[in-house]
Amino acid sequence: MSRSADGLAGLVEVLARALVDQPDRVRVDLARGDRHPRIELTVDPDDIGKVIGKDGRTAQSMRVLLNAAATKQGFNRAFLDVVD
Repeated sequence: MSRSADGLAGLVEVLARALVDQPDRVRVDLARGDRHPRIELTVDPDDIGKVIGKDGRTAQSMRVLLNAAATKQGFNRAFLDVVD
């Protein structure tokens, strides 16, 4: 992946660390997508609900921010997977 995809992963990490109780357990990995960056977010099992949110609203909001940043970096979109 490119350097700009690393910046997208950094954005997800900052957002996730701000949401959880155990920010040292946040891990963000870049996976190879076909044409789009795929970012995998792993958090402590006790914090998974804080990242996903009620009805998935928090995770969806993170995806909206991620896609806005991806567009600015020259990607059509980016994918965020919350790994449990």
